[in-house]
Amino acid sequence: MSRALVDAVDETALLAARAEFPTLDKGVHLISHSLGAVPRAARAYATQFLDEWENDSINAWGAWLPAVRSLGDTIGSVLGVDPGTVAILPNVSTVQAAVASCFTFNETSGPFKGRNKIVYDELNFSTVHYVWQEQARRGADVCVVKSKDGIHAPIEALLAAIDERTLLVPISHVLFRSSALYDAKRVIDRAHEVGALVLLDCYQSAATVPLALKEWGCDMACGGSVKWACGGPGASYLYIRPDLLPAMKPTSTGWFAHAEPFAFDMGPMRYATDVWRMIGGTPAMPAVYTARAGWEMIAKLGVANIHKKSLRQTALLREIVEARGFTVNTPRGDAERGGTICFDFDGADAVSKELSRRKFFHDYRPKCGLRVSPHFYTTDEELHRFVSELDGVRKGIAAGTINAPAKGAY
Repeated sequence: MSRALVDAVDETALLAARAEFPTLDKGVHLISHSLGAVPRAARAYATQFLDEWENDSINAWGAWLPAVRSLGDTIGSVLGVDPGTVAILPNVSTVQAAVASCFTFNETSGPFKGRNKIVYDELNFSTVHYVWQEQARRGADVCVVKSKDGIHAPIEALLAAIDERTLLVPISHVLFRSSALYDAKRVIDRAHEVGALVLLDCYQSAATVPLALKEWGCDMACGGSVKWACGGPGASYLYIRPDLLPAMKPTSTGWFAHAEPFAFDMGPMRYATDVWRMIGGTPAMPAVYTARAGWEMIAKLGVANIHKKSLRQTALLREIVEARGFTVNTPRGDAERGGTICFDFDGADAVSKELSRRKFFHDYRPKCGLRVSPHFYTTDEELHRFVSELDGVRKGIAAGTINAPAKGAY
């Protein structure tokens, strides 16, 4: 069988999944980098949660806690890690804060002795920056690496900044502002050369870029369910390499992180021996249930197949917008980009608002332009229709037949 035919068969299977996403009939959904389309099964799982709550009352915890572990294992299969190594937390801010609370930045013994330097780049997602810059109050030396062009991941400068004082490198695998992709294995290998750790934020890569975190030797990884995973908000995750886990003792903690949470022990904290030591308080159970549907779909379809289609369609989208003279702020190479094409032109903000009003779903970010993302359920026709609609809106605004939205309005 030819490679072209294999690709066609794979895409046919992916597009068949459109039937499981009723929301796709209500607009052109090209915003999976920000909010994945809701799968039909999410509603069924939400109803299952409510039924268990209604029918079983307190006994529902007998189903709910295993559901948390099951979701972690499903996510782990997409990340390329072993079962039992992924904890579920509400959001990435909570994840980053929990990890940060494991360090004192002035330890005189143990695995983190003499290390207080945190290294990441200025293109990181803002919430990660907020958490780590505030650790300077606790003694962290925060090193933010500059980007030459605001587009590509500054990998050489980042690698050069990682030294023997470095404790942690918390970076985004795919940069949200340009869809540029870090060579995560290079960063991990460099960090390990000098005894540092890497916390890889996979929010913009998991479910659209193949991951092999165990094979790469990744120390920690995080992300969430909102975007490419089509799982909605409230169910983020944290992976920690099992041999590293005993050294992680968060001060940002809670009763579910205890070895015996239902013992209600008021003595010294005794952390759970597994990754649940990072989980903190009571899990957000409704989000655990609704997130399950998307992750199960991703695991079933296979990220390798999803990625193959993504590379083809992002190349197609680039070709379409470049033909119009737009500035593309996403790296060209297949190995250098995630699943989004970011492009800009004069008046892009106003055009973007009108497109969103018309339910051509995407978004706009300063220093980036429009972010447009095909996913496994996207047709080529939708890409062409989106850009055709964009053309019409631009002409209408220029001619005065469409009122440009007020600046800053959305």
